[in-house]
Amino acid sequence: MVDEMGGRHMFEKMRLQKYISRCGIASRRHAEEMIREGRIRVNGKVVTEMGMTVSALDLVECDGKPIVPEENPVYIMLNKPGGYVTTVSDPEGRKTVMDLIDGVRERVYPVGRLDYDTEGLLILTNDGDFAHRMTHPRHQVTKTYIAEVEGIPSQEALQKLRTGVMLDERLTSPAKVELLEEKKNGAVLRITIHEGRNRQVKRMCEAVGHPVQSLKRIAFGGLRLGDLKPGKWRYISAQEVKRIKGD
Repeated sequence: MVDEMGGRHMFEKMRLQKYISRCGIASRRHAEEMIREGRIRVNGKVVTEMGMTVSALDLVECDGKPIVPEENPVYIMLNKPGGYVTTVSDPEGRKTVMDLIDGVRERVYPVGRLDYDTEGLLILTNDGDFAHRMTHPRHQVTKTYIAEVEGIPSQEALQKLRTGVMLDERLTSPAKVELLEEKKNGAVLRITIHEGRNRQVKRMCEAVGHPVQSLKRIAFGGLRLGDLKPGKWRYISAQEVKRIKGD
């Protein structure tokens, strides 16, 4: 069996968390959490420590069910509307982004998160390596948002957003911030960041005294939302994926 995601054979040994992500079960980071929680068995034995290597010749189980490598990598761009959670399932019974991608046979999962009320570009895939590349801080993948905020930020407030504001006792990395429009009671900003802290853009704007009223992601790692309508999705082309990976 050939792993088309990376051109390698799945019979080749790899770290357990990487194997799980290659199987389309979860991102590599989430796979590590699953291992620590004791949800993974390899050849009948529970594994809770990092470092084990496996291949397709090993029996790997998640919650008692065997997992196997996905044969075809799938990459999807969704224009997420507000009112959906960015998870595969929700214990509270809320609508999830998975409800919007009917017709996709492969098991895919979201790359990163958008808040319940945040709109815009969301990627879903079964390629764990791709998801890891897009979300790991080391790669500094940029994300661009359009934020409608309360009040009109001063030049001082805009400069603070650009140079860094204090969140969780440490400064945010430099951001690109443009004032696009001034309104009667607010303003529209375009903000580009490469960090992925929880609710970062909202917290940054609140920190300078301009709470976010609405937020939409329009670009992620070289992909642009374009004219994709809210609630609609499309496959990301092989050329786009190749460009993002830098192959």
